[in-house]
Amino acid sequence: MTLPLYFDLPTLESDRLMLRKMSLEDAPDLFEYASDPQVAQYTTWTPHQSLEDSYIFLNSIVEKYQTQENWDWGIIHKSDCKLIGTCGLVNRVQAHHHAEIGYALARPYWGQGYMPEAVKTVVAFGFQETDLNRIEGRCKLPNHASARVMEKIGMKFEGILRQQMFIKGSFHDMKLYAILREDWENLSK
Repeated sequence: MTLPLYFDLPTLESDRLMLRKMSLEDAPDLFEYASDPQVAQYTTWTPHQSLEDSYIFLNSIVEKYQTQENWDWGIIHKSDCKLIGTCGLVNRVQAHHHAEIGYALARPYWGQGYMPEAVKTVVAFGFQETDLNRIEGRCKLPNHASARVMEKIGMKFEGILRQQMFIKGSFHDMKLYAILREDWENLSK
């Protein structure tokens, strides 16, 4: 199935999580985890210094919903009714039917399987509801937790991209993972 270029980002659900469009009302929850230096340690962004930083980020996301530049979901913990992270398909190249998965999670929720649950849900959306054939993920070499998330959902390690990203003032080698539609279909049987 091929989604039109412009469509309303659907709400997705898993056992413990709801993934939905973010809004400016999410700023306090976003700031709570985006201001944590440990959460931002391996990301491309620096920790939010003020609630205003979170509003600026959310404004950019809301604008991207209009242009379909990225498909970014807010991760809502069903029992807490709280935004605990983000997960999305970014850097989509429609002509080549591929996108990249990106995600961040509040530290109190680390190590409990929430991120693999969210990523698996978004990957399923990518293959079931769109014409994506490949979903990639990258992480800095020392980010073992992120690598483990990708491995848990069936992504394959494809190699190291040497000094592939310039982040926070220095070049970083990145581990590259990917899952193909056919891999996902075989895992889903």
